[in-house]
Amino acid sequence: MGIGRLPLAFALSMSAFAQPGGLASLKTVTIPQPSNLNQYVRDPAILAALGKALFWDVQIGSDGHTACATCHFHAGADHRQQHQLASPHDSTVPVPLNQTLSLADFPFRKLADPLNNRSPLERDRRQVAGSAGVVYRRFAGISAGNAADDGLEGAGPAAFSLNGVKVRQVTRRNTPSVINAVFYVLNFWDGRASNIFTGLTPFGDSDTEFRLLVDHAGRLETEPVRMENASLASQAVGPALNTVEMSYDGRTWLKLARKVFGVAPLALQRVAADDSALGAMANPEGNGLLADFSYAAMVRAAFAPQYWQSQAPDDEGYSQLERNFPFFFGLAVQAYEALLVSGDSPFDRFMEGDRSALTPQQQQGIRVFQGASECHECHQGPEFSAASFTNVRGRGQRATSLPGVFGFFRTGVSPVAEDSGGDATDSFGMPFFPAARQGQARGVFKAPTLRNVELTGPYFHDGGQATLEQVVEFYARQGDFPEDGNLGPGMGRIRMNAEERAAIVAFMKALTDDRVRFERAPFDHPGLCVPAGHAGTPETLETEDSFSAKDKWALIPPVGKNGNPVPLQTFEELLLGIGNDGSRAHALNEACSP
Repeated sequence: MGIGRLPLAFALSMSAFAQPGGLASLKTVTIPQPSNLNQYVRDPAILAALGKALFWDVQIGSDGHTACATCHFHAGADHRQQHQLASPHDSTVPVPLNQTLSLADFPFRKLADPLNNRSPLERDRRQVAGSAGVVYRRFAGISAGNAADDGLEGAGPAAFSLNGVKVRQVTRRNTPSVINAVFYVLNFWDGRASNIFTGLTPFGDSDTEFRLLVDHAGRLETEPVRMENASLASQAVGPALNTVEMSYDGRTWLKLARKVFGVAPLALQRVAADDSALGAMANPEGNGLLADFSYAAMVRAAFAPQYWQSQAPDDEGYSQLERNFPFFFGLAVQAYEALLVSGDSPFDRFMEGDRSALTPQQQQGIRVFQGASECHECHQGPEFSAASFTNVRGRGQRATSLPGVFGFFRTGVSPVAEDSGGDATDSFGMPFFPAARQGQARGVFKAPTLRNVELTGPYFHDGGQATLEQVVEFYARQGDFPEDGNLGPGMGRIRMNAEERAAIVAFMKALTDDRVRFERAPFDHPGLCVPAGHAGTPETLETEDSFSAKDKWALIPPVGKNGNPVPLQTFEELLLGIGNDGSRAHALNEACSP
């Protein structure tokens, strides 16, 4: 076994990789599978359907309105423009609340000459475009059959209160896409979601506390969990109890399990009759799934019986099914997200031999991408990320956890002191990158995939750039904060003229899979009502009750396997109002009631 969080063996269980670092169709890459999955799972298709239901179900959130998908509904990322700002430093630092972002707000750091990082500064918004989560409350319990937890008012972070009225908290980093995230060795921007899933937290081998309850001939015994190639499962169990993203303060997995097994799946949402994973289960006359497809029934169909079959409650009144719920949740969400692989872009078809799939400008973009732009240093291989299994394996299969080896770099997006990135410790006191020398992991972030990047703005971990053109200008000026060694490999050598910059942008747009653009299977989904800012003005909020601001709600309609008739809106189009006439999907201008 390797050092800390990253064992050597993970690379040895993979097969059929493309040449490390080289560009190729994503179809040449084998989708990583968790080790020893067959020990636990007896029906992978039901497991993925269970994961899709859990991922999109707003009942998972403490307020009964917040799903995992609330921050990942648009090409796997977030697409909201109002009330999305947070401070990167500290949750007590005031930020403009309920602001509606416009194109004029970007880039957050504006220079007189966008190609010269030493030119006069015209604006420096030291904020982050994150994702709105839940209003802060203290967890008080659950009520049988209720989507919302019982919550008590608490002070909460001062930054998310205006004149005594609390608003939804906002995450301190921009939401990355879950599409193609199955290829990352580590997940989250800072890498805290370990490649090893141990059943309860994101932290892998650091967490030795969780034990599965296993029924051996009627006798319940405990056993540890350790699954490699399971970073998505590690990631999945993080937000559900996070007090900014989804949970009231103090909720536990046992309480969440009790609630989930007491409600009907997707009871507040419509599911398309031709949904690629859930259509056969969909209720044709109303919300959610047919009565036969409860969460407990899907767990029993997906997992081996020894992990759920005991009916005997423990001393606290919890069943084996409830005790093992975080494990079920993590593996199910991973199984669903492993379906979200987009390998049919024009670029993929070009690499498979269709030389007409790319325009001459896009083909020029490939040459610039692999040359003067230095993009290939961090965005490698078919996945376009140095943080993928393909490229980490290509670095020698070393039993190490140095950030650069695993595709984590400094980018000059923000000062190192402002966001320490991978230089942090988990809940058990273990560094995210244990082998890193002092300061070596400071300010490093995962190199994200460039696939479908046209649809996933705003960009970077701070969300500070609205368009691909702004992103390329950022790299052309060699970053915004180059001091203290805050530039990744090759960034100091970047040289691009206007023609080359335009070619790079055109090439990145050729990485969009039309199945993602039109939400065709496997990228179809249940309906969702997302909070899209608060009612009123930033100065005078309308209130829902005496404590919290009233939400505005925007409809994300359900879509089946054949997708939408119109493409997804880009972030730039959202800011400009392009597509509000119905020519784009997810324009967020159709109201709904949660």
